[in-house]
Amino acid sequence: MHEHCPSCGQRTEIEVGFYVGSGYVSYALTVAISIASFVAWWVLVGIGAEDNRIYWWLGLNAFLLLLLQPLLMRMARTIWLSFFVRFNKNWLMEKPIETGRVIPGQMELMA
Repeated sequence: MHEHCPSCGQRTEIEVGFYVGSGYVSYALTVAISIASFVAWWVLVGIGAEDNRIYWWLGLNAFLLLLLQPLLMRMARTIWLSFFVRFNKNWLMEKPIETGRVIPGQMELMA
């Protein structure tokens, strides 16, 4: 992640370990994708107890989640950041708001 937004200059790293919470958002996105792919598999292919179609879905779902992992990580971080930093309609004219949660001494240790 950039330290500041390239467009508006808003700080993206609010505090040390800020993006640890994005793991919860990533988990929710992963569960949603898994449920959607399961429903799509059920409607298109079907699920039966007499064959191995459920195992094919598990393999396909695992492959899909691995393929989407970089996108899911970025989406989760963006969603997590949007919980704490509100969008400013006048971002071209106004300076970004400092959150006040940044502790400069701790932030320097991360670099």
